[in-house]
Amino acid sequence: MTENTGASYASAGVDIEAGDRAVELMKEWVKRTRRPEVLGGIGGFAGLFDVSALKRYERPLLASATDGVGTKVDLARRLGVYDTIGHDLVGMVVDDLVVCGAEPLFMTDYICVGKVHPERVAAIVKGIAEGCVLAGCALVGGETAEHPGLLGEDDFDVAGAGTGVVEADQLLGPDRIRTGDVVIAMASSGLHSNGYSLVRHVLFDRAGMALEQKVEEFGRTLGEELLEPTRIYSLDCLALARTAEVHAFSHVTGGGLANNLARVVPDGLHAIVDRSTWTPGPVFDLVGKAGKVERLELEKTLNMGVGMIAVVPEQSADVAMELFADRGLDAWVAGEVVERGDHTTGAALTGEYAR
Repeated sequence: MTENTGASYASAGVDIEAGDRAVELMKEWVKRTRRPEVLGGIGGFAGLFDVSALKRYERPLLASATDGVGTKVDLARRLGVYDTIGHDLVGMVVDDLVVCGAEPLFMTDYICVGKVHPERVAAIVKGIAEGCVLAGCALVGGETAEHPGLLGEDDFDVAGAGTGVVEADQLLGPDRIRTGDVVIAMASSGLHSNGYSLVRHVLFDRAGMALEQKVEEFGRTLGEELLEPTRIYSLDCLALARTAEVHAFSHVTGGGLANNLARVVPDGLHAIVDRSTWTPGPVFDLVGKAGKVERLELEKTLNMGVGMIAVVPEQSADVAMELFADRGLDAWVAGEVVERGDHTTGAALTGEYAR
């Protein structure tokens, strides 16, 4: 009898059984993100969300955002730590949604791997699910794709998309900002998920540092510092918006603090942020010194210790500070909005960082 030597999906490198095993392992984590509006569970072709819950809105606006984690995934792969990178993914998506005042409702994810290792995929989803819980949103579905021959066996990438809702008359943004508004900075947990191409180039290629290297200023290894998950601000921002008048939020991601803050400042006004109101964490100093990176280059690449900005009227500043303190979030008054006579717009950092 002639042996069948025909090609198959498995011989091409795709393991369907491993994918099924990964789905089974992640089900428990996905279940923890469930909201009352979610119908069904994972395994279907699409996630279902009952939008009749939005009937309480006069004019609901849906907000959507999508993002990834960038080259931070390479560090997770090299360290063999897979259960935090999903947390980063959620933070990058939901905190873009909350900038306009939207409550994150649900997310979907896309995980692309060179080879499906069920436990690794489940660990990634675990991080996504934990992030969704912190953001108050549901994880309603996703996709795991195996790309042998395109990606190495241990390579992977993640992306996600989220949907939120905001009442039309509560939409936040540049049209609300006025002269004299107060700029409140919320502390980042570290580098978050931006600038890692620069960070990797500086610390590994130029300074020759190792992920396992203990760094005294961090009190832990370099790898542990670099994998610190992105802080998720959505529930803190929503709590403030429900408690006091808020004019705008700005999520500090790629481009740095000034560039992202400028995106919510209207024509003719300028947001001035005083560097002396905070001290960036030691990881920012390390990157700067190790690569001899100029301060302006650092500031347009990294968050420099500020992950989110709230712009509020002066009478809301004390309420905001008290609310953030009660929620355990380090925040401070960092600047103000002023009028520009030349009708230009933007944001700028002034002064020197506190030491």
